[in-house]
Amino acid sequence: MCGYRAILGVLFLLLLQGCTRTNLHQSLSNLPSAPGYPRLLAVYEPWFGHPQHIAVGYSTQDPIEIRKQIDQAKDLGISGFVVDWYGDREPFLDRSYALIQSIAAEKNFKVAMMYDESSGDAAEATDDALAAFDKASQTYLAPNAAGRQAYLTYGEHPMIFIFPKGGQTDWNRVREVINRWNPSPLLIYEDRPTPYTDLMDGFYAWVNPGEKGWVPDGSNWGEDYLRGFYHRMQSKYPNKIAVGAAWAGFDDSKAAWGLNRHISERCGKTFSDTLSLAQENSSPAHPLPFVLIATWNDYEEGTAIERGLAECKMKADTSSPGH
Repeated sequence: MCGYRAILGVLFLLLLQGCTRTNLHQSLSNLPSAPGYPRLLAVYEPWFGHPQHIAVGYSTQDPIEIRKQIDQAKDLGISGFVVDWYGDREPFLDRSYALIQSIAAEKNFKVAMMYDESSGDAAEATDDALAAFDKASQTYLAPNAAGRQAYLTYGEHPMIFIFPKGGQTDWNRVREVINRWNPSPLLIYEDRPTPYTDLMDGFYAWVNPGEKGWVPDGSNWGEDYLRGFYHRMQSKYPNKIAVGAAWAGFDDSKAAWGLNRHISERCGKTFSDTLSLAQENSSPAHPLPFVLIATWNDYEEGTAIERGLAECKMKADTSSPGH
């Protein structure tokens, strides 16, 4: 079985030859799944088919499509989807999530919720979170819940990812409630400042161009940000769960909320470099249990890997000094 470095070397050769959607996906499918290697997860957007989002050719409430996507992800070595979820605030997404969890259980695939925080004031955001977590507990995490065996756990505790919006949720109140669950869930918060650091069980890295910020050509792909995240988790939070990240690029020009922000795919090199950084920062002393690919299918922000990366050619430099 070949390791991350060998596969990344193959990726680099493919890039020099002109990467294609097929070749890059074939290379990703060879990433190892042996003990000691981070498990690959991918963020899944369950809102396609809803009129408020762009048309991508399928509905996330089509069971045939969901089965096909799970099979495709498994072939690539991805072991689970982390699905955007708002509780009852977004019924369309909730129905999609229910379908995904039930099918994941059929296919020996994992699934977890990424709870999108309400952007309301503190009272509203906290009430929304309490209601959503109660729904999660009763509908998706109860022992008799449909597809319960597919839910992603770590140390037998279900993992719930948190995507902050307004940052107003009182996580003290939420934690008091969810600590009574059996087993209690692990809260994995996006890597950003929060007064509730001590209450979180871990942090996940997210698409970020780094300290130099967004630039029109997308050349700031996030190396310094990722190195800083891994260093910070190892030095300041060694007892918390660190979830690494990999991304292929970013372009939010198609999103209604877009700000014309870009990270270049660099002919697939952004994806291979972010994967490489995750592996570099996983060691026996500080194992990285998961790497979260951002994303499987967010076409509105240009991060989707579902259909591969853009085909491109990189011409070799045949010039020599003095010519």
